Amino acid sequence: MSDAWPASNVQEFSVSELSSALKRSVEDQFGYVRVRAELSGVKFAASGHLYFALKDDKSVLDGVSWRGQAQKFAFRPEDGLEVICSGKLTTYAARSKYQMVVDHMEPAGAGALMALLEERKKKLAAEGLFDPSHKKKVPYLPQTIGVVTSPTGAVIRDILHRLADRFPRRVIVWPVIVQGEGAAGQIAEAIKGFNALDGSGAVPRPEVLIVARGGGSIEDLWAFNEEEVVRAAAASEIPLISAVGHETDTTLIDHASDLRAPTPTGAAEMTVPVREELMATVTDLGRRLAQQRQNLVQSRKDQVRALSRALPKPSDLLAISEQKLDDLCDRLPRALSLVASTKESQLNRVAGGLTAGRLLQMVEFRGRELMAKGTRLLPAAKRSLQRQEDKLVSVARMLGSLSYERVLDRGFSVVKDSSGHIVSSSGGLSNGDVVELHFADGQSSATVTSRSDSSPRKTTPAKQKKSKQKEDGRQGDLF
Repeated sequence: MSDAWPASNVQEFSVSELSSALKRSVEDQFGYVRVRAELSGVKFAASGHLYFALKDDKSVLDGVSWRGQAQKFAFRPEDGLEVICSGKLTTYAARSKYQMVVDHMEPAGAGALMALLEERKKKLAAEGLFDPSHKKKVPYLPQTIGVVTSPTGAVIRDILHRLADRFPRRVIVWPVIVQGEGAAGQIAEAIKGFNALDGSGAVPRPEVLIVARGGGSIEDLWAFNEEEVVRAAAASEIPLISAVGHETDTTLIDHASDLRAPTPTGAAEMTVPVREELMATVTDLGRRLAQQRQNLVQSRKDQVRALSRALPKPSDLLAISEQKLDDLCDRLPRALSLVASTKESQLNRVAGGLTAGRLLQMVEFRGRELMAKGTRLLPAAKRSLQRQEDKLVSVARMLGSLSYERVLDRGFSVVKDSSGHIVSSSGGLSNGDVVELHFADGQSSATVTSRSDSSPRKTTPAKQKKSKQKEDGRQGDLF
């Protein structure tokens, strides 16, 4: 009996052939499908491709979106978001599994996006990114304005046109895409780039920023709801105005910006005033200032007039003085004549007694009188000097007779101790003391070798004895 399998006419396939056949069957049968499901395991590969899973409460379907398609999505896919995907089914032979290649993805209704938006809004608000105390004041008339928007859309033209109509300013545009994959990153980098300028280079640092985009659906504006854009706007040191969508559109950047404009055109209006209106205002203020100055001057004039009514007239103040002056002017010639006549009479009386003979007599009389006084004073002065001389000689003789040096001439001497004090008694000396002996013709030193006296020895120094005698009230010894 043979162990070989019975012959069969069933066609044999290789694994690759079978995989290819299955791939064709699946793609032919499901060439275009729309699937509503919840995203799970969303992952962006380094190549730019997007990998994820679509699931419901019972099944899971792998999905992939190639880089070119993923970049066109109006929002950033996240786990847990319910979406509607359009594409085709195909197989992945390397894993023996099927998957959906998604060409288009959109949120499953506005409700899902609004729920995500509300959750993100609460999270960022809790971090303080929307705190009104962090809002910065937009300058009244900036010199340079930075605009973050698409360079090809109508938004930048509307902003430039409105600025030109109101007050032309220098505008620096940072071109970005405002929708689709990568839009949020470009917008955030543009805000950071403007803030990084220090103004020292060729590009000046803007004084205010405008982040603008035209209207659209919530999906179209989703880039302005991304966290990185909101955080960049909140961290901007340059005052930022958000102008995204129409007046009814609200994005998270509106809460983080320093000022929200209803439209891009409105943002341009908020940035600069109307030049004609400003010039008219300045002109009106100048006119009012001139009018006020004129009114002030007129008011001061009226006050001066009112005060001047209480003052006397200048003519009345000068009238009495003028009258006195006229009277004095009339009396002055007569008074001068009278004074001159009086002085002339006095001069004549004095001059009458001033003759040359009389003057000579007076000089001679005064000379004789002076000589007589001199004759009497000279003998008296000589006698006074003689008396003073005799008195001086007498005092000198007495001083010489009383001087102790005259005593030394008779053979006596003066004894002084080592301190230079005169020794007046033997009680002031002891054996071995050195004394000085003063004679009439000089002095010598001596040493005391012995002493004898009938009185007890006193050791009180001469100065102490002298002070004691003074305390007793008795006259001390002259030596």
